[in-house]
Amino acid sequence: MNKGLIPRRYAKALYEVGEERKANDTLYGLMQNLCAAFAAEPKLATTIANPFVSEADKTTLLTNAAGDTGATSDATFQDFLKLLAQNGRLDMAWDIARAFIDLYRTRHSIYRVKIVSAAPMGEAERKRLEDVISHHIGKGTMEYDYTVDPSLIGGFTVEVNSERLDASVASKLKQLRLQLVD
Repeated sequence: MNKGLIPRRYAKALYEVGEERKANDTLYGLMQNLCAAFAAEPKLATTIANPFVSEADKTTLLTNAAGDTGATSDATFQDFLKLLAQNGRLDMAWDIARAFIDLYRTRHSIYRVKIVSAAPMGEAERKRLEDVISHHIGKGTMEYDYTVDPSLIGGFTVEVNSERLDASVASKLKQLRLQLVD
């Protein structure tokens, strides 16, 4: 079986259980935290995949990485981790979390918008750009991620799902260079 298929099946099952228990909004936040933890700490994936680390320790690591501790602990997430442990799939937690996030965003019309600018944008610039993006997309919710990349020289790039708009000076210079070569 394809490794991509298994995480999608677990994510879909988790989504359906979360829907029944009205826990999907909480699960979405936990899965985002989990993905952020895996991205920030590459050794987490290695540790979770290590056969010499006990399932209990792996479960604790994943619980802490997702921020599912104390009074805010979510029963659906804990049941999910137990299921993964029983089936020997804890090492797929990151892939399942990403698949769950994708499924949740699709079902809730949430668009991930990545904006990279050459310099930090002011609040007025952000608002104007967000208005243009929201007008272009129409219905749905946008999750914005702003970063700065001085190599753009000036301007910005916007990526919404698979669409990309490059309004950077670096891109314009590259296009000009290609036209001069032709």
